[in-house]
Amino acid sequence: MSLEITEGLIARQSPEAQVIIRLLLARVAELDRRVAELEARLNQTPQNSSLPPSGQHPHAKPPAAKPKSKNKPGGQPGHPRHERALIPVEDCTAVVTLKPQHCRRCGTTLAGRDPEPLRHQVWELPEINPLVTEFQQHRLICRRCGDATCAQLPPGVPTGQSGPRLIAFTATLMALFRQSKRRTALFVSSVLSIPCSPALTVKHQNMATQALRPAYDELAQALPKQPHLNGDESPTKEGTAKAWLWTFVAQTFTVFALRGSRAATAITDLLGEAFSGVMSCDRAKMYWQCGRLQWCWAHLKRDFQALVDHPDHQVKRLGRDLLRPTRELFRQWARQRDGTITREDLKRLLTPVREEVNGLLLRGLFSGNPRLTGMCRELSEHREWLWTFLEVEGVEPTNNAAERSLRQAVIWRKLSFGTQSAGGSRFVETMLSVIETCRQQKRSVLDHVTSAVTAHFHGQAGPSLLPRA
Repeated sequence: MSLEITEGLIARQSPEAQVIIRLLLARVAELDRRVAELEARLNQTPQNSSLPPSGQHPHAKPPAAKPKSKNKPGGQPGHPRHERALIPVEDCTAVVTLKPQHCRRCGTTLAGRDPEPLRHQVWELPEINPLVTEFQQHRLICRRCGDATCAQLPPGVPTGQSGPRLIAFTATLMALFRQSKRRTALFVSSVLSIPCSPALTVKHQNMATQALRPAYDELAQALPKQPHLNGDESPTKEGTAKAWLWTFVAQTFTVFALRGSRAATAITDLLGEAFSGVMSCDRAKMYWQCGRLQWCWAHLKRDFQALVDHPDHQVKRLGRDLLRPTRELFRQWARQRDGTITREDLKRLLTPVREEVNGLLLRGLFSGNPRLTGMCRELSEHREWLWTFLEVEGVEPTNNAAERSLRQAVIWRKLSFGTQSAGGSRFVETMLSVIETCRQQKRSVLDHVTSAVTAHFHGQAGPSLLPRA
């Protein structure tokens, strides 16, 4: 049985009963709203929210859109063969010549030389023996005045017991390969046969930071001058305090910065007031001060999918209608990126897509549905930030560059649970900037860090990470 509670039914009750009924109805409405919010939060997945894919259990992932192939895993018949190429003979450590002594059929003694022998190369690790150089500083007494004089260490020789390459290797092992200090010390002592402890890795970390910091500061000073940046941030910890790891990706370099706040003051501290380029980002409001933005369509696609997953049919329908032009946008962008169409073709093909999206946002804005009005109002009022990539060459419709840059940092944070001091935070932001910049420029991280530490020991300026014209 169901009873519809109408105003007429309430009016026939006593005044005391009317008050109680209205209070109960208000409470039920509030509970319904909270249940809807909790159900929507429970249904969040990496496909309709900003949750990371790693946060979803593998068995909970939605089924693939295309049917599973019946082929066996691995290379398929007819695919191009991939194998390690042989290195030149002169680059080999040793060459062993093998000649058969007798004919395999009749046993006759063989002589001569094969002009094109079958080449077979075997790679092996050498026995690791650390290089230890002892400097004997003689202290001599003057025959004339009796004063003792001790010989000085040559320029570039560290006062400690660790050389530049060992310091660079330890720092790279902790940062690039995300090893803890204890496991780094274990690797150095057990594999490299060099005495090492977690405390020594901290000293190496501080020396590497000191050597690399000038190049990091040079990158940070160059950020405001860039015509286009991708920005993102992720929560972390410094000791027991909350912190945020920011990343800003330019075309040829990346800068990480660990700050104690997610507020817009962090962006002002890093970019100052001189930045006049385009900032690609999500819809977080602290980026709005940058002026000209490009909102990430990958984030918008997940937001639209969240509308599709909503139980309200009006919300669901608008979500489906918004996903349709979004897919067309990505399809045409992929064609322009691979050279199938030109930028002018892209602008022409996306003109009706742009008009359709703007119309759908207005439909949601005037729908009267509280789930739609807020989001559609924000997107409609700043709709020019949806299409900056059509006006400025080099700007992409997504913030994938910053997402890729931040991914390794997030994995490191999950393994290390943040940093324990300000010195550790400076090491994190410095090394992450070096690692990502070297990846963009196709440079060796270990070689760069070694060169920086060597220059630091010699009292010289380290190598720059800014590309030179």
